[in-house]
Formats: sequence, C-alpha cells, structure tokens
Amino acid sequence: MVQEVLKGGLFRVETDAGHTVLAHMAGKMRRHRIRVVLGDQVTVAVSPYDPTRGRIIFRAR
Repeated sequence: MVQEVLKGGLFRVETDAGHTVLAHMAGKMRRHRIRVVLGDQVTVAVSPYDPTRGRIIFRAR
C-alpha cells in the first residue's frame, strides 16, 4: 500500500510483510499514464541487490 508520495516520481510503499520500500513506477505504467495515489494497493518488484528499493509494476483497481 502506498504510504507516502515523494517528489521525483518516488513512492514510499509498505509491503504485506511490514517492510517499507522506496519505489518508482515501471516504464510501462508511465507510458500508459497509470496514476498512483496515496492509499493505492500496488504490486512492487523488490530489487535483489537492495531490499529497500523497488519498482511499482501493478496498481490494483
């Protein structure tokens, strides 16, 4: 769930496990102009190299 909207296209997202991830939107979502706002349920692909970073790949309706 999106907890905070930051400038520069970044979002602070809380995962189901309770972790907080700093995420940006995937290019396909930006290309199709999908809006993500505070409180949206999103799917995040977490980076295997830095588990505090990720990419938003889906927004639930």
